[in-house]
Formats: sequence, C-alpha cells, structure tokens
Amino acid sequence: MSWGFEKGRTYNRRADIHARFKGQQQGGIITPAEHNLVIIVTGEKGEAHGYSDRRRSDGVFEYFGEGQRGDMQMRAGNKAIREHAENGKDLLLFAQTKEGYRFDGQFVYEGHHIERAPDTEGNMRDAIVFELRPLESVIETVEAEAIPTIEGSLAALRERALAASRAEPARGERAANVFERSRVIRSYVFARAKGKCEDCGHGAPFVTAKGEPFLEAHHIRRLTDGGPDDPRFMIALCPNCHRRAHFGRDAEVRNQEMLAYVHLIEGNDRP
Repeated sequence: MSWGFEKGRTYNRRADIHARFKGQQQGGIITPAEHNLVIIVTGEKGEAHGYSDRRRSDGVFEYFGEGQRGDMQMRAGNKAIREHAENGKDLLLFAQTKEGYRFDGQFVYEGHHIERAPDTEGNMRDAIVFELRPLESVIETVEAEAIPTIEGSLAALRERALAASRAEPARGERAANVFERSRVIRSYVFARAKGKCEDCGHGAPFVTAKGEPFLEAHHIRRLTDGGPDDPRFMIALCPNCHRRAHFGRDAEVRNQEMLAYVHLIEGNDRP
C-alpha cells in the first residue's frame, strides 16, 4: 500500500485523489501543496497531444512530461518529477482507464532524455521523456544486500552521499544508477549511526551473517522507504523504531523529533 492506494485497484480521481490531497484537477501531473507527494497520470488520451508513454523491457516506465505546445520545459510539474526524491516526495503513477484511474505503483526518477515528438497541433518539438523505475524493484535489489560498506572517512562518505542524491547520470549510465545512488546514500547513513539506532540509541538488535550490525534506513519526509533521497533527511533505525516511525500513534511527532536530531548532527546546510 502506498498512501492508502492498492496496486492494481481502480480509483475515482475526484473522490479518491483530489478530495484527499487536492492539487491540479486537470492535466497529467498533480503536485499537492500540502503533501510530500507527486502524482502522474498516463492514458491513451495523452496520445492526442503527442504523449507516447511506454514501459521498457527492463521495467522502466518512460513518461512524457507536460506541455501541449512547443518544446517542453523543465519547470512546474516536470521539475517536480525530476526532483521528487531530492525534495523527499513519493512519486505515484495512475493509468486512466474506462473504469477509472488504476494505481500502477510507486516509482523513482532515474533520468530523462529528449526526443522529437508532435505537439497537440501536430508540430514536431522537443519532448521531455522521464525514465522512472518501480520503487519495489529498487527495494528488492538494495534492501536484499548486506549493509553496504564503502571505504573512506565519514566526511568523505557524506560528501559522496550528498553528490549521489543530486546526480544526473548520462543516458548510457542510467540502468544501475538509481541502485548505486541508493547504496551510496545508505552506506553513509549506516556509517554515521556506528551500529546504534539513531532514535532510541540502543545497539543494533543483532549482527548479520556478514558481521554487520542490522539497522534499517528511514526516509523521514516520506511515507515509504527505498530509493534515493537526501542523506540529511534519512536516519538509521532499529526495526522497532522503524515500525513506530511509520505506524505508531505518535508517528508524526517521532518523525519531527528525528528530523530535528538529523539536522543537529548534520549541521545547518540543509536544502
């Protein structure tokens, strides 16, 4: 479940999306002002405006940005997609069908490219095509690994993690980039924790078969975890504190306290 939506289930845009989150009621990109969330909509109707969204064989979904006439610009909704992880926002995809809006899951921005495509008037223009990877595939790949270990001082790991959170890879390097960014950022967060939960302060509950203390990475600003984010908004938690941060009655308060702690130890150079 992501934000209460079940993958494969069909919803009503007005009642189930806008009534809960507000945001733009027209167009394919919805950016609710009061929620850490970006919602994108795909469907056959977009083809009339030159949008040819498609899923690649490697699972990546190629999504055409907004802008019906002339060259697409990296602003407004397009910028929101590109910067969703950096801004701590979840990216949800819905497919418009005859029955309603089917939830197709949560995705992570991996990169984008420009290709020539017709606009709504049939004139050729530069279109922004976002390359979005399913979050579940990132989680399955990265979470299944042992806690990543990267050699270097904590300061060097932090610098690398900050750079990774904002990296814009070349097109030929994107296939594994979102996984690598997640590994690098997680590596720094776990190194910073030094084997202790950064909330309760207790040591990791056990040591893995590879001799690493077991902790979990939590994205403070988002309802779900996994995929790249800014390391200044991530924290290493024991499983108990991690579940409490998501499902506890005091989850909102706990996350605010975690955010204050991370800002304290990371300094004031926050975005």
